[in-house]
Amino acid sequence: MSSKTVSRVSNGSDSVRPATRDMVLAVMDRLGYRPNFAARALKRGRFKAIGVAMFDIVATGNLLTLEGITKAASDLDYAVTITMMGKGQQRSLAAVVERMKNLPVDGVIVILEQMLPDVGTFVPPAGMEVLLVTSAQSTTMSTIDEDQYGCSTMVTNYFLDRGHRTVHFVSGPEESLDSHFREQGWIDALARRGVVAPPVIRGDWSADSGFNAGLELAHVKDCTAIYAANDNEAYGVMQGLAAAGKRVPDDVSVIGVDDVLRNLIPRLTLTSVKMNFGAVGRRAFRMVARAIEDPQRSRPTRELIPGVLVERSSVRDLTR
Repeated sequence: MSSKTVSRVSNGSDSVRPATRDMVLAVMDRLGYRPNFAARALKRGRFKAIGVAMFDIVATGNLLTLEGITKAASDLDYAVTITMMGKGQQRSLAAVVERMKNLPVDGVIVILEQMLPDVGTFVPPAGMEVLLVTSAQSTTMSTIDEDQYGCSTMVTNYFLDRGHRTVHFVSGPEESLDSHFREQGWIDALARRGVVAPPVIRGDWSADSGFNAGLELAHVKDCTAIYAANDNEAYGVMQGLAAAGKRVPDDVSVIGVDDVLRNLIPRLTLTSVKMNFGAVGRRAFRMVARAIEDPQRSRPTRELIPGVLVERSSVRDLTR
């Protein structure tokens, strides 16, 4: 049995007779044979693997985005290597990509939760496709994200169109890019309607921070509408309002973002913007894979996937 035949079988070639293939596979199984992926990469020019760099794997949006990436990778028989950007490490795109260059990957997806200092200047090295999951713009790398800014303009206009004179905002952590774009969308939407944005209340994505914000806003005169940067905070806001004697939506209306509580809380009343994190992950992988397969046609692109408002019963229409 020649080495070429073994190679053809291990690479899934159709040029081997079924009986020969079965015999080779049986021997490979008995000997515990594993394909040499480095040798494959030398022959094919790629590893059929991508790297994913992220700050936090357990955050809901990140986990769903990663799920989308891994499912799309599996469909095309790619492997996924994950690396975490810890607090003690140098945080820059250059450092992330340099680390990935030492691993068997053909491209990198960076889930950019926080701004890195070289986002505007970093140029990916030849032979390494780099894509950012972020609403921030880049002239040298493709980007994709949920439309963080657009979801806020949609929510703010939704409140104002229903007679609310202003909208209060409970943000995520100050270093969060998603929260930054959601906050800016809220400010700009109010400004376009001639409304000065009230002071931001800083949260940290948690229900507890939302609860504290709800307690605070319950005592703000004429506060009738609260927009929280995610559903955990929004649900906490509703509990804080209730603890202060306020009713939702009779006294105060509330809207959140991400719509991840629908399978966790029975009879959920919270109106929310559904974000399709899985679609972002799938699309991100396909963009990188296409650039790897045909690098000559690769050009930086920017794509935003709009959210969808899911109306429940946490908003009162004051025009009626």
